[in-house]
Amino acid sequence: MSLLHLDDATSAAVERAVDALAGRRVAVLTGAGVSTDSGIPDYRGKGAPVRTPMTAQEFLADDASRRRYWVGSHLGWRTFAAASPNDGHRALAELERSGVATGVITQNVDGLHLRAGSRRVVELHGTMRRVSCLHCGQVFDRRDLAARIDRDNPWITVPDSVELGPDGDVLPGRSDGFVVPDCSVCGGMLKPEVVFFGEYIPLEKFREAEQLVRASSALLIAGSSLVVNSGIRLLDRARRRKLPVVIVNRGQTRGDGRATVKIDAGTSEVLTALARTLSAT
Repeated sequence: MSLLHLDDATSAAVERAVDALAGRRVAVLTGAGVSTDSGIPDYRGKGAPVRTPMTAQEFLADDASRRRYWVGSHLGWRTFAAASPNDGHRALAELERSGVATGVITQNVDGLHLRAGSRRVVELHGTMRRVSCLHCGQVFDRRDLAARIDRDNPWITVPDSVELGPDGDVLPGRSDGFVVPDCSVCGGMLKPEVVFFGEYIPLEKFREAEQLVRASSALLIAGSSLVVNSGIRLLDRARRRKLPVVIVNRGQTRGDGRATVKIDAGTSEVLTALARTLSAT
């Protein structure tokens, strides 16, 4: 196969990965590194912004914390929502269309896998596309809520360019006077449908991810340092069944010692090369 756009070491690693994955049904696990080429920064990669994410406990317990969260989340939302799928997202969608990939399990909340055309996507950490009421359960489209926030807070300006966080939030300059959105049905507290720091992944969502791995005969991990325990647990499930595991990530991950093949390179170019070869076999 021709991998002229990759350096020699990466090309050789991709060839080993193809050998490990060829003829198998591949479950895919992705992390923030898959979306960096779409302009959404990684939490932990080299050059990642230093940030102190809000915990679920802070959000639920303190009015000022909720106000600060919603200001930052709203300021980052439009830039976050405008991000487009990159070549890596499109390559994974192609692997699914060709019957190679059984689906994508993602730790990302940006929805870019779905927009790229992937059909079976397990969003382990939820999604920023929806907001729900913690009291009555009513669900709202984030776009509709953003329009309401604009109406209730006409002083807010959404910058054309903001320093974006992996969850689509920014550090607000100020939050005084901001009207926090509440449920238009019951007046209850609203929360984006994402897993905050300090929260557990819903059991049914993790079981869905486990099912996808169980239905596969190989695991491909892309753009995740595997610091979050859910990723390591899925890797362990694959290794117990002696499935080949390919990891694509810039820098070290917690799973490198358990990988059949580790490719230390960017996900967009490597996933494109893998899709081009595996989809043709």
